[in-house]
Amino acid sequence: MAELLTGLLTTSRYKRSQGRIARQTTFLALVALVAIGAWRMSDIAETNAGRYVWPLAALAAGSFLAFRVVNLPRFADFLISVEAEMNKVSWPSRDELYRASLVVILVIFLLVAILFAYDLVLKILIGKLLGAGSGGPVP
Repeated sequence: MAELLTGLLTTSRYKRSQGRIARQTTFLALVALVAIGAWRMSDIAETNAGRYVWPLAALAAGSFLAFRVVNLPRFADFLISVEAEMNKVSWPSRDELYRASLVVILVIFLLVAILFAYDLVLKILIGKLLGAGSGGPVP
């Protein structure tokens, strides 16, 4: 806990040249969450101070905390390793992505057709079984 508090209060950047993309993305996502919260805070406020001052103060404090969080040594090392692993991924080409997406879409439509056929057959069979004894159609 002491490491967390000292990490949040320092202004230095931990391993600043490593894991830049993962850190920037995480920072922007955290700031976006804080901004949504500040915007919602301004929507429910009744005074001008509550509508402008407090949401801006919350946004500034949240942005500073987000910056500090992505520079905590343990979390920064995690983000650095995430970026290193993402660099090892072999991403598909546009043609491979198109073909794979087409296969997935076709299989989904095939499964929908099969399930529809099963549903229709079972509805007819159950309708005949239950409809013969009651004298009326099954809803």
